[in-house]
Order: sequence, then structure tokens, then C-alpha cells
Amino acid sequence: LLPRIRIREVSAVIGRNTEQAMLIGAVHGYRGLIRGLLRELRRELKCPRLPVVATGGYARLMAARLPEITAVDPLLTLEGLRLVWLAHARRD
Repeated sequence: LLPRIRIREVSAVIGRNTEQAMLIGAVHGYRGLIRGLLRELRRELKCPRLPVVATGGYARLMAARLPEITAVDPLLTLEGLRLVWLAHARRD
């Protein structure tokens, strides 16, 4: 029974209704997840700076307020799959 939401930038951190709460969780929550994962990767790799490329449909939105992201390429994953497919097709 939850409403469909359109993922977009949101400045609030407290939702006043279900739709706002879902949107805040989707945007701020994922940014927090990314930030935390990068912090742990830097710690485990003992590398204070990492090149980070955001990919996928919401790459620009997520990167907009994450200075840890150094590049945005929404189609990088699909391009990689295309290149693998081409290399595989040439072997046949």
C-alpha cells in the first residue's frame, strides 16, 4: 500500500508524510550507505584517498552531495558489459 515515489533531490531530513519519509530514506539513506562504505574501504585498504566513480541511473543525484565521488559515468557498467560481450562474440 506504499505510494510510488519519484526519486529526486530532497533537502529535508524529516518526512512529514509517508512519501516524504520514503524519499528521504532513499536519497539520504543511500548517500549515508555510500559514505560509510567508502570510509570502511579507505580504512581497510589504508588508503586515505580513493578514486570513486558513480554509475547507474541515479549516479548524478547521489554524487551531487557526495564530495567523495570523483567521477560520474551513468553508463559505465553497461559499457563494460557491452565490451565483454563484444570480446566474447569475437572468440566464437
